[in-house]
Amino acid sequence: MFVRKILYLFVIVLGFAGCSTYRPDPPAPVAPIPAPVSRTERSEALLQALLALGVDYKYGGKSHATGFDCSGLVAHVYREAWGIHLPLNAAGQSQVGMPVKLAELQAGDLVFYDTLKRPFSHVGIYMGDGKFVHSPRTGSQVRVESMKSVYWTQRFNGARRIEPAL
Repeated sequence: MFVRKILYLFVIVLGFAGCSTYRPDPPAPVAPIPAPVSRTERSEALLQALLALGVDYKYGGKSHATGFDCSGLVAHVYREAWGIHLPLNAAGQSQVGMPVKLAELQAGDLVFYDTLKRPFSHVGIYMGDGKFVHSPRTGSQVRVESMKSVYWTQRFNGARRIEPAL
């Protein structure tokens, strides 16, 4: 009997609520969440990065012809692979895309380091298997290195993922 009274009261309350003049605003349109980029699509960035191996370091350099500094290499790779124009300094690049945890790195993600006693002063591109490609310093060339070395492990600042709009 008690349950029947509660149910009756519930139906009455719902009836009044249905007659209400309150109309909530329609929900804002939600942008579709982009599908994750496949390994095949991500491999284009790796190919572009590998094509730069052996190119001389040049401060401010951003092409095969001029040489590359670290951020110039990254900007070149993303522009060639996916048509994405990134800032031309590591600090600016550290603000683009989504943060990624070290354990969740995927090939093509950006990895950042403190090499000049300031955060995000160096950037490279994660290759997979704990390795990254970068243009380290004057007198050197674009190369692949292990992120697991003591030097890089102590200076790691974080990582970012920038998804191409495919």
